[in-house]
Amino acid sequence: MARKQFDLIVFDWDGTLMDSTSTIVKSIQAAARDLGLPVPRDEQASHVIGLGLHEAMQAVFPGIEPALYAKLVERYRFHFLTKDPELVLFDGVREMLTELSQNGYFLAVATGKSRVGLNRALNAVGLLSLFHSTRCADETFSKPHPAMLQELTRELGQDLKRTVMIGDTTHDLLMANNAGAAGIAVEYGAHPVEQLQSCQPLFSAPTVAHLHEWLSGNA
Repeated sequence: MARKQFDLIVFDWDGTLMDSTSTIVKSIQAAARDLGLPVPRDEQASHVIGLGLHEAMQAVFPGIEPALYAKLVERYRFHFLTKDPELVLFDGVREMLTELSQNGYFLAVATGKSRVGLNRALNAVGLLSLFHSTRCADETFSKPHPAMLQELTRELGQDLKRTVMIGDTTHDLLMANNAGAAGIAVEYGAHPVEQLQSCQPLFSAPTVAHLHEWLSGNA
C-alpha cells in the first residue's frame, strides 16, 4: 500500500519516547547545587531539554565562568546516571514503534543525548533493532539546526519532504521547520502546548495513544 505522506519517521528521545523529563530537570538542579550556583526553576531547566548538554548548560546558566560548564556537565551526568536504571518508556511507545516497523517505515532517532547515553538507553529498553539510524548532539550540530535531519535522510536515502520529526520541544519542531520536514508535537513532555503550537506542527498529540492513532491513519 502506498504511503500517505511519509517514508521516514524521526523521533526525539527524552520526553517523547522515554519518560525522563522530570529526571533531567532534577539532575540539572542537583548539578547547580553541587557547584553553589543558583538553582533553576523547573520550567527553566525543562526548556533546554533536547539541546546538546553543553548548549543546555549555557542556556540555563548564562554568564558564569566558562570553566564551570564542564563541571556542570560532569555533575549532571553523575546525577542522571544514578536514576538512569529507573527510566521507562511512555505507555504505548513499544507497541507503536513495533507496528510502524512492521508496516515498513524507516524509523530514526534525533536526540540531544550523547551517543553513549542513547546507546545505553536503547539497549536498556531493547529498542536498538527497531531504528534504522540515530543522531546525537555530540556527533553533529545541536537542535534546532537542521543537520540531524539532513544527515539522517542522506544516510537512509530519503526525502526531507517525506520525513516527519516528532518531539516534545520547540527545538524539535524548529529543527523540522529549518530542514523542510514536517513536524508533529507531543504535549506530554518538556515544553508547554502553546509554545509547541507556535511552531505550527502538522499535528499535536496529547498522549502516545493519540500519536499512534494519528500515525496509523495519516502517515
